[in-house]
Amino acid sequence: MTYYGHQQPQQNQQFLWGIFQRVDKDHSGAISAQELQEALKNGSWTPFNPETVRLMIGMFDRDRNGTISFQEFGALWKYVQDWQTTFKSYDRDNSGAIDKNELKAALTSFGYRLSDKFYDLLVRKFDRSGRGVIAFDDFIQCCVVIQTLTSSFQAYDTNRNGWIQIGYEQFLTLVFSLRA
Repeated sequence: MTYYGHQQPQQNQQFLWGIFQRVDKDHSGAISAQELQEALKNGSWTPFNPETVRLMIGMFDRDRNGTISFQEFGALWKYVQDWQTTFKSYDRDNSGAIDKNELKAALTSFGYRLSDKFYDLLVRKFDRSGRGVIAFDDFIQCCVVIQTLTSSFQAYDTNRNGWIQIGYEQFLTLVFSLRA
């Protein structure tokens, strides 16, 4: 999905409707996870990570029916475009993937202060290619998961000192209630 310049609101709605209709292959009036996965590309012609697609459907499916309506599609479209811009700005070598140093630069600019050892772990966790780099879709998933986990952690970090003390059942509740 690629954005083709700035447009007026009415033109933008027509533009989005055209894209929506192309993505909605079965013409049901809603986009399924499979249709969205088929429409999104990594720039390497590899399929978009199904887990990332699931996360995005969950984030923008306001009526919780498992699909994206045209009304929900505009926000999803902007979200993907914003992530694409962010990804490109940190893919400094224009390789189409984020390496450990590029990931560190991105997350540091987002306000995270993490160890090199943790960045190694993130690359291993979100590198589906086995090449030591993170593709666009996996970058989105990585950032969304870190943000979700951070928000959940902050709910328990009442002193705002970076430390929490919780019991085992609280921990399980925290983990199982995450939307990531």
